[in-house]
Amino acid sequence: MTKNKKSEIEQFVIDKIKEIRIEKGLSQEDIASALDTSRGFVGQVESCNHPTKYNLNHLNTIANELEVSIKDFFPEKPFSETKKKGKNK
Repeated sequence: MTKNKKSEIEQFVIDKIKEIRIEKGLSQEDIASALDTSRGFVGQVESCNHPTKYNLNHLNTIANELEVSIKDFFPEKPFSETKKKGKNK
């Protein structure tokens, strides 16, 4: 993983939030307002070419805004790791 890329799990969560946001008819601006950030921040998070991502507090606030469980953002099973820390495959 390069410094500017998001991990597989980070991208999954971001994509799931975006999917639910669109299904519920909410804009990036709506999410930004709930987070007290700019629409540009949400755009950066949703861009796969930018390292910006949501933190746990963001996820909690977004779950409240979307009226879903925070668990809805996560996969049913964990992703398998392709590289272990300190070991190259």
